[in-house]
Amino acid sequence: MNEYIPAQYTMRLTVGSHAPRHIRRIARSLLAGWGMPELSDAVELGVTELLANVVRHVPDRRCTLLLLRQRTGVRVEVTDGSDELPRIPASLDDQSEGGRGLLLLDAVAGKWGVSLESGGGKTVWFECGAEVNAHPTARTRRPEPEHGMHEEVVQAVHGVHLTEQAPQFTE
Repeated sequence: MNEYIPAQYTMRLTVGSHAPRHIRRIARSLLAGWGMPELSDAVELGVTELLANVVRHVPDRRCTLLLLRQRTGVRVEVTDGSDELPRIPASLDDQSEGGRGLLLLDAVAGKWGVSLESGGGKTVWFECGAEVNAHPTARTRRPEPEHGMHEEVVQAVHGVHLTEQAPQFTE
């Protein structure tokens, strides 16, 4: 058995319908090898949401994924060629099928943000880990809600996610 597990994993891909399932398996395997299996649910959900945003908002669906082991956790980055910044919707109705991804990311990640790339495009990133998650208010460069997101919507999404059983991926 190969004992060496690299401290980072990078993949360039065009996101298709099966990509999130495969990336979740890769993330789960890396986290287990890094001795951080407890972060799997949060990282798998976060990376799934970021890849879904690539499918929805990046015309060519191309991106680069980086999973980076840190001293006390993991950082995930998804870089794409679109300059369109992610937005938290101003409001969501109960029947909306989209628009909750960043709220879910905010609920499971210790911190997250967006960096514009000098040659065009952006990197959306998040971090999970013992030290990061101990300070959930330490958010960095988070996009502001459109027109002042209703606080009860944020609390409802956070409440449902945080009080229910951790998400289970069945694909």
